[in-house]
Amino acid sequence: MSRSITWRIFGVGILAFMLVAGAGAAGAAKWANPELLVTPEQVKKNIGKADWVVVDCRSLKDYVKGHIPGSISLGKRCKKALRDATARIFRDVSRYEKILSKVGIGNNTHVVFYHGDLKTLTDATVGFWILEYLGHDKVHVLNGGLDAWRKAGNRLDSKLVKKEPATFKANVVASRYSPTSEILNIANGEARDIQVIDSRTKAEYEGKDIRAIRGGYVPNTTLNVSHLDTLAQKKDRKTGKMGPTAYLDPNVVSGKFASLDRGKRTIAYCQTGTRSTLTYLQLRLLGFKEPANWDESWRVYGSQIDYPVAGEQWYNFAGVNKKIRNLEKKLKKLEAKK
Repeated sequence: MSRSITWRIFGVGILAFMLVAGAGAAGAAKWANPELLVTPEQVKKNIGKADWVVVDCRSLKDYVKGHIPGSISLGKRCKKALRDATARIFRDVSRYEKILSKVGIGNNTHVVFYHGDLKTLTDATVGFWILEYLGHDKVHVLNGGLDAWRKAGNRLDSKLVKKEPATFKANVVASRYSPTSEILNIANGEARDIQVIDSRTKAEYEGKDIRAIRGGYVPNTTLNVSHLDTLAQKKDRKTGKMGPTAYLDPNVVSGKFASLDRGKRTIAYCQTGTRSTLTYLQLRLLGFKEPANWDESWRVYGSQIDYPVAGEQWYNFAGVNKKIRNLEKKLKKLEAKK
């Protein structure tokens, strides 16, 4: 084979490789609103600024053990500090104005929520959704949370941080909150052209895992995808199985919601409106036009016997009571052996 032919083949091979690589890069998903997520580098660069407040969404106990230097705690996990005893938002927004102002968050403050692991990931997204509902346009989540911070080679601190008080005034964006009345209209077929995402597990959706008086799902729900299935996956070294991580990846998220129309109003729900705040953040990242979180979710809906339910299953009180009695008997026997 002549040298000129060899070089032509080589050139064609290089061109083909470049075209394939380019196609792969072009096919990679990107966030429509990437600024909603921040990196450890961005946090480190800005945390010392007066107009930045970084919130550790874990318990105070975990915060004291070690947190991002300069970050604050709300005294409780974010989903508890920012909601009432029934896991619903405070309807009196003045309570949020007092809480946020007290910890140094004003209307011009960049607020970053971060989590410790999968367990507290939705604490960070609860904080994100609530501030967006209150009309704050400078709220972010640290992608990967504390794990990302550590892997970036950054240290932790145990020093309690207290910011100077600020002034926060709410400017509620009502569309980001979906009331049960809207969901009822959808269930009854009276509100059309609205997409509904059930962020619970498949077992909850099918009524096999019942966490209210009734199990099942809201009629006319568009999509069921567990919040854990929308996260970046990683192989567990011990089990060898793939599992979710506390990181958001645009390729994974866009793939899970590919069947939805980003131009339509889209509402997410779960059991208590907690896991669905992660879905809300993901919808915002993807650029959905009018996303919302149904705060009351299945805990309220499934306990109303006159609401329409698809795949309806009833909670087996008799079966559960029997199991409780059996456990009590076993416990008494164990105590008698002591």
